[in-house]
Amino acid sequence: MCGITGWVAYDTDLTQQQDVLVSMTATLAARGPDAGDVWVRPRAGLGHRRLAVIDLPGGVQPMTALDDTVALVYSGEVYNFVELRDELAARGHRFRTASDTEVVLNGYLEWGAAVAERLNGMFAFAVWDERSGSLTLVRDRLGVKPLYYAETRDGVLFGSEAKAILANPLASRKVGLDCLHELVGQTKAPGWALWDGMREVEPGTVLTVTSQGIREHVYWRLGTTEHLDDQDTTVETVRSLLSDAVRRQLVADVPQGVLLSGGLDSSALTGLAAEVMPGLHTFSVDFTGQEENFRPDELRAASDEAFVREVVTHVGSTHRTVTVDTRELLDPALRRTVVRAWDLPLGLGDINSSLHLLFRAIRAESTVALSGESADEVFGGYPWFHHEAARTARTFPWLAFAHSINTDRMAVLREDLRDRIDIEAYVADQYATAVARVEFLDGESELERQMRVICHLHLTRLVRALLDRKDRMSMSTGLEVRVPFCDHRLVEYVYNTPWALKSFDGREKSLLRAAVRHVLPVSVADRLKSPYPSVQDTKYATALQSQAAEVLAADSAAFALVDRGWVRAAVALTPEEITGPRRQGLERVLDAHHWVQEYRPEFTF
Repeated sequence: MCGITGWVAYDTDLTQQQDVLVSMTATLAARGPDAGDVWVRPRAGLGHRRLAVIDLPGGVQPMTALDDTVALVYSGEVYNFVELRDELAARGHRFRTASDTEVVLNGYLEWGAAVAERLNGMFAFAVWDERSGSLTLVRDRLGVKPLYYAETRDGVLFGSEAKAILANPLASRKVGLDCLHELVGQTKAPGWALWDGMREVEPGTVLTVTSQGIREHVYWRLGTTEHLDDQDTTVETVRSLLSDAVRRQLVADVPQGVLLSGGLDSSALTGLAAEVMPGLHTFSVDFTGQEENFRPDELRAASDEAFVREVVTHVGSTHRTVTVDTRELLDPALRRTVVRAWDLPLGLGDINSSLHLLFRAIRAESTVALSGESADEVFGGYPWFHHEAARTARTFPWLAFAHSINTDRMAVLREDLRDRIDIEAYVADQYATAVARVEFLDGESELERQMRVICHLHLTRLVRALLDRKDRMSMSTGLEVRVPFCDHRLVEYVYNTPWALKSFDGREKSLLRAAVRHVLPVSVADRLKSPYPSVQDTKYATALQSQAAEVLAADSAAFALVDRGWVRAAVALTPEEITGPRRQGLERVLDAHHWVQEYRPEFTF
């Protein structure tokens, strides 16, 4: 999996700056706990931290070719590397290792940046080519693996995470008013990064850096084609594509397992994986006492664990439930670790913290885990896909759908900032930009056009935010999480399936249910969607108030961002009143407090 970083400077001798590159690389140690190294030449330096998954002794990076004139740092996995290696070998390439890294490097030597179009996987990589004096940055189609860059006076800095770039003295730590729009808007604007002067390489994109500047090329976008298959053929094709994705993503030279929540998505992967991997290991998360004391709410009708046990019995996996205690979630050191992992303030509180703890526990037994992430975006699983008011609203449907966790992220900001941020105009502009990218077929009904827009928004906006969260929480523990539902072949096929087929039985995710029913218990195949669990212990809310009171007493630097009056009012409430938006607000206050301590931002608003 790994973490990558680097520095290109056309007017600076980087051989005199190796210590800076070492520092940049060190920020990514959690992503690559197994090894790390740097490669430095006068105009370019590359850094790499390795999580060894395939060819443990052979896939060492940075990896070079042609007498060190071409160097690669690479993060992720390419699942069709065996086929590509055979093709490249037939073209005369010779391989010293059995790693997918060397396949990508030789693919670049053969096809240049166009190698990206041949890769099936999740990846972000950088190639310095001394022959042309160019840096090539490449990111996978769906944006599973992150990659950021920042231009400098004479070149560029890049890294898997913003912290790698910030470790360079040339990087700006300024956060302006414009940066806050996306932080609270939740539209996942293409290329957005919190820090002034920093950008995210967009999914499906190649950036080429030369002494003349940066050139961008989009090698993949979500396209529109006519779907001609009938229902039975469509279900069978979905089954075939998903089964193939699972089979490919179970290739590793290290222990691996599956994240199992007891919901349709993760259970489907578990069932398909069990067909090809005897002795499968599965993992779930729960909170101390939650199953016995579970209280249904508007999003969760039942506790997960009973469904988990049914799947485990059905497939015969070796299972571990990671039980999280409230005291663990409240540890300030854990919150700081999670905030640092995501590089952002205003996070998701216990949802992120418990996910980090789950991944940390899994990492003690396994290096790779498959996740059901993105099935809702691909197959139309969220409730707002089926809620008339949300799907007809002229905005992002996840913002239009009213529920307890869809809270106003503006509420905790300083009042003067709220007054200066025209968030409605920002969201409206982003929505218009996103919709303008959708291509339609001639003759599509109004409903089909409407649902094509919604599916496109989820696959080009929301899914990227959730994949980023999954990547940061997992890689902060050195765990590689793979996402079979993001196989681009599956995404393209299902996206172009008419909504009438996606919902042919009147339910959410009709195609997925039909495609995987054969590997699931009936109760799980028919289960309603249930989101990732959140702690229900009332002591958690009380402790949030106590910690927020400490932030007040310390006169935290977070009050450059957070409204002091809002925090005072929240601390004064009864514990019973700390639910929904107020609890989320307290979580964001505490996240902001740890973030400003960790990153020392320079606010310019």
